Amino acid sequence: MTTATQQAGRGAGPLSGTVVVDLSRALAGPHATMMLGDLGARVIKVEAPGRGDDTRGWGPPFVRPDRDSGEAGEESTYFLSANRNKESIALDLKNAADHATLLRMIARADVLVENFRTGVLDRLGLGFTELHRLNPRLVILSITGFGHDGPEGGRAGYDQIAQGEAGLMSLTGPSPDQPQKFGTPICDLLAGMYGAYGVLAALLERGNTGKGRVVRTSLLAAGVGVHAFQATRWTVAGEVGRAQGNHHPSIAPYGLFRCADGSVQIAVGSTDLWTRFCAGFDLDPGDGRFATNADRVANHAELVEMIEQTFSMWKAADLLARLADLGIPAGRVRTIDQVYEWEQTRSQGLVVDVEHDTLGTVTLAGPPLRFFDTEGAEVTRDRHVAPPVLDADGEHIRAWLDQPAP
Repeated sequence: MTTATQQAGRGAGPLSGTVVVDLSRALAGPHATMMLGDLGARVIKVEAPGRGDDTRGWGPPFVRPDRDSGEAGEESTYFLSANRNKESIALDLKNAADHATLLRMIARADVLVENFRTGVLDRLGLGFTELHRLNPRLVILSITGFGHDGPEGGRAGYDQIAQGEAGLMSLTGPSPDQPQKFGTPICDLLAGMYGAYGVLAALLERGNTGKGRVVRTSLLAAGVGVHAFQATRWTVAGEVGRAQGNHHPSIAPYGLFRCADGSVQIAVGSTDLWTRFCAGFDLDPGDGRFATNADRVANHAELVEMIEQTFSMWKAADLLARLADLGIPAGRVRTIDQVYEWEQTRSQGLVVDVEHDTLGTVTLAGPPLRFFDTEGAEVTRDRHVAPPVLDADGEHIRAWLDQPAP
């Protein structure tokens, strides 16, 4: 069972008092509900009895209370990444009693999140019309792979497939003939983020109208939604962006450059920065090949060769110090372990320790938002709840449903 300490940690934040019923699984929906939980909402995760969310089985790696003991309580680190600040109840939605329990929860909820394939909720008797008849104030977030309608609206959505279909892989990688996926499931994560902000907008609207509404997004929409300048590069200028490694297609120099013992990244995004960069490394700012940003983009290969020849005499640490002195934006490429050991990461609340029911103290990535009052004091919740073991809160949730609604 979830501990009393964990229960006490729930409820602080801007969404305190908001109840979210989470019918989603895998990543896009759970990421959205985790964001809402980070903001103080009470998130009740509904899982299939016996197996739970799909991600409980996604691994390795798996961890146990004692990794060498073979003791029961194995947990997927994938599941742990997307389910902090939630409760868990196991319900079989085809079972009449469990279905009735779900309806009671929905009747008292503010938000429902689902990422079933189109039509599944209707077959379960949980279509949007029925849900709003049960609870007119309910905000519903529906996340699909490629949209709920359109000629391919029924397609199943998996992140890497969406990355390819949304054009992101064509923009990523060392060259146009070597498309690559992101190192994280970016379409899933972005769909969750877009979904969460859609929910917040719908809750704000509900405060004026008293009525909920349906918010829809998809992995495809999320991928297209972050095309940024690559979109207008095509829709306005008629140019198709292609993968070109670790350098920006429209700003130069901006990218990864080799030095004596590794590499550094620099971003020279203005004429003033270019002038300072040249002065700091005895380069000629008046060289006609590189006089303007457009010139530098047009002569990019020569520019990279010149800069890397200059940097070849510098070790990375010394080079970064020099760039800092010049006021040139620069940085190193950190491995994941280095990111979590970095004091700057920890200072931003991006690492949190939580007490898990079976694993004890575990360290998780923390939420990316912080809140402050007008006096400058931080008011972000200072306690987070570990991802729940399956059905950890079933008894507690049923007891809550038996109490009169406030």
